Amino acid sequence: MQQRSPKDGTDDFLFHFSSIKIFNHETLVAAPMGKGVFFKQKEGDWEGLLSGLPEGIHVNRLIVQDAHLFACANKGLFEFDMNQQLWHDTELALGCYQYKEVNGQEWAGTPYGLWCKSSTGWQKTAYSHAMVYDFLCYPAYMILALDSGLAVYDRLMGSWMDFTLEQAVTGLAVYRGHILGVTEDGALLQGDKKGGFELIRFPHLFLFSLVTKGAEVFVCSDRGLYRISYIRNQITLISVKLGYPVTDIDCNSDSLYMATLFQGIQMMER
Repeated sequence: MQQRSPKDGTDDFLFHFSSIKIFNHETLVAAPMGKGVFFKQKEGDWEGLLSGLPEGIHVNRLIVQDAHLFACANKGLFEFDMNQQLWHDTELALGCYQYKEVNGQEWAGTPYGLWCKSSTGWQKTAYSHAMVYDFLCYPAYMILALDSGLAVYDRLMGSWMDFTLEQAVTGLAVYRGHILGVTEDGALLQGDKKGGFELIRFPHLFLFSLVTKGAEVFVCSDRGLYRISYIRNQITLISVKLGYPVTDIDCNSDSLYMATLFQGIQMMER
């Protein structure tokens, strides 16, 4: 069990966690649901990292990109300032589900579509009528996970293709050329490389999210952590750690850290 820091004022650190990230090599940063952000040095206790965050904030996702730490939250997108040790509002006046910087261009998935940042600030770019939970950027394509399914932008054609489903797609990954998604009811969506998608349900398993680490894609679920594999051209889930619901992971060459619903932050050696 993780120890509680006397500075953080919480009763226990077995919160429901939504996200976990390794920051600056040896610092763990975690987001307890509805309680902001906490951090832990390698041998230290958990401490609140709350300065600059508004009251009542819920962090949907933590992002570490190019040594910068971001928090995608219900009250906007925030960037952590290492020098001042506080969070700065990026002036995205919307809830945020996902953030990425690609080739110098900043993108955000919000409840009101896909937004990008220019010299004059944040501007809506596409699907302002839809929730964009996640997105992937490639040289030829951009893929959006929407509350109504998927959308794919063909950069060469300059047009969007809609793939309407009966439910939301909340997470995305690509594995061996297949587009993968997680749906709001815990199923796996798999692209067939022919313009279609197959919905796959694993018995007694509810999928929360997909996490890409290098060439591997991990699946967080209500029964534990799995890794995507293909056996005889069929998608398969290989168990990594079972026994409790896992919502997010991060890892380095030595350790894998898991954000869980009931067991705090868990670690296993790789």
